[in-house]
Amino acid sequence: MPAFQREILVRFGHCDAAGWVFYPRYFEMISDFVEDWFEDGLLASAPGLFHHKQLRMPSVHFTVDFSKPTRYGERLTFNLWTIKLGRTSCELRIEASHQGELRMRAKQVLVFISAATGRATPIPPELLSRMHRFSVEPGGPPPKRRKSVPRRGKP
Repeated sequence: MPAFQREILVRFGHCDAAGWVFYPRYFEMISDFVEDWFEDGLLASAPGLFHHKQLRMPSVHFTVDFSKPTRYGERLTFNLWTIKLGRTSCELRIEASHQGELRMRAKQVLVFISAATGRATPIPPELLSRMHRFSVEPGGPPPKRRKSVPRRGKP
């Protein structure tokens, strides 16, 4: 299935003194990107879900790898796929690349929470069906993981 995609310009405010993206800024970019996915990919107003449907979608887990520094002025292409869709949560794979070269890969888990109860609540069926459009196909490329390297002196 196709990924949800956006291009993001690396601005001065994203960078540290060396002119590289300061890693916490990637989390801000991811947050904005996921909000764009809700708006444009899932056709669901993020403020509407928040204010009218009283749904919250906090991140409860992140795993992130930073492959190579990204510099001020570069344009990153962000891609998003759904990896797992549960009853109350979804797992996303997000990658950012520059000219085809991977710079950052993240796994993010969102949980749908009722504002009224503060407890997990089912993902609305219309959103769940739209999320499937961005699912990694069965037999498609799995999320890449680094091979663990045994430590010296340890069995």
